[in-house]
Amino acid sequence: MRRFIVVAGNIGSGKTSLVDFVSRHYPVKPFFEPNETNPYLKDFYDDMKRWSFHSQVYFLSHKYRLHRELERYEGSVIQDRSIYEDAEIFARNLHRSRKMSKRDFATYWELYETIRADLQPPDVLFYLRCSVPALKKRIRLRGRSMEQQIPTRYLRRLNDLYDEWIARYDLSAVVEIPTDSMDYVTDILDRHHLLETLKRILS
Repeated sequence: MRRFIVVAGNIGSGKTSLVDFVSRHYPVKPFFEPNETNPYLKDFYDDMKRWSFHSQVYFLSHKYRLHRELERYEGSVIQDRSIYEDAEIFARNLHRSRKMSKRDFATYWELYETIRADLQPPDVLFYLRCSVPALKKRIRLRGRSMEQQIPTRYLRRLNDLYDEWIARYDLSAVVEIPTDSMDYVTDILDRHHLLETLKRILS
């Protein structure tokens, strides 16, 4: 049976690792986060207030095109970060932290709601719940230069927004996976537990 799976979670929660793990154990095609293609990203990091709207609209349009492609894909797919997170977490955080104006956010949100109404939701959403200390440790270990200076308060705000969003999310089934201490790459028990969870969903 065909499945459309989304993996959601904060920066460093283990989304890419889970997408890779699932695609290696099941006939599921992976689709990863395409951050490097955003032509506004450098400008955004240099001046967030000026470029936040442009950057988020780019992400929204790109994710919309990708989501529609995944809807049409004949086999099962698993996506690293959804279009919903772009809006519900990252754009909302920019607005709350005054990096996106009220007017720009209202325009962005109207566009997002129009797009969301046109989408077929995923069949299941994996939400990777992870504490801020664990996020910081993983970010440090994977060594991506752009991430090393991410403030603790920023990760905490995103975690709060994720909790708010997942509490009201009702578009599909949700499977919460606590990833603070889970190591399904090297730990046999963790791997067995995850595979059993996946078996119930993908069989």
